[in-house]
Amino acid sequence: MNRKIRIVAISDTHSRHQRINVPDGDILIHAGDATMAGGVAEIVAFDHWLGTLPHPVKLFCAGNHDLLFERNPALAARLITNATWLQDELIEALGLRLYFSPWQPRFFDWAFNLDRGAALRAKWDRIPWPLDVLVTHGPPMGILDVNDRGEHCGCEELRPAVERGKPRVHIFGHIHESYGTMDYDGVRYVNACVCDGSYRPVNPPVVIDL
Repeated sequence: MNRKIRIVAISDTHSRHQRINVPDGDILIHAGDATMAGGVAEIVAFDHWLGTLPHPVKLFCAGNHDLLFERNPALAARLITNATWLQDELIEALGLRLYFSPWQPRFFDWAFNLDRGAALRAKWDRIPWPLDVLVTHGPPMGILDVNDRGEHCGCEELRPAVERGKPRVHIFGHIHESYGTMDYDGVRYVNACVCDGSYRPVNPPVVIDL
């Protein structure tokens, strides 16, 4: 019998890394917002923290707070030495197919913003199905996407893409108030936000065995 692969999923850690108890696993996935403002010092500190973790595979998708990854991706890439940063890219790791994409519906003047509709649909049309794991920074519409005002903030174009492709797991963050997991129509959805709406790192990493 093949051994299961243990994925440890985190997101929206916002430079509170030292206060997070990360369990062991085979693959660590960070779904974005590692920093508060995406500056060099914050990214260096994040990378140093990643280097203290034992996971043999560490994968990172930037989020809207990780500004340097959009504004100066060449510099940001050089600063990440203890994980693989992926943007609209497929990677195969430990027998799994995983795809990472940071885009979300426009949200103030942060990074990786696109208008709702065709621009976002074009990004999701690039997803190379089939996949075991899809990682996006933001959620699909109606799935673990409710903010503190009771509004659904997910992407209308992402949800049908996921429902067509049916990855085994879809990992995301962005909406702190909707941390948790949900199984729906054959897909396990994971909002892995570590920080709550007040940026307190109170939510534990999510462990998924595939």
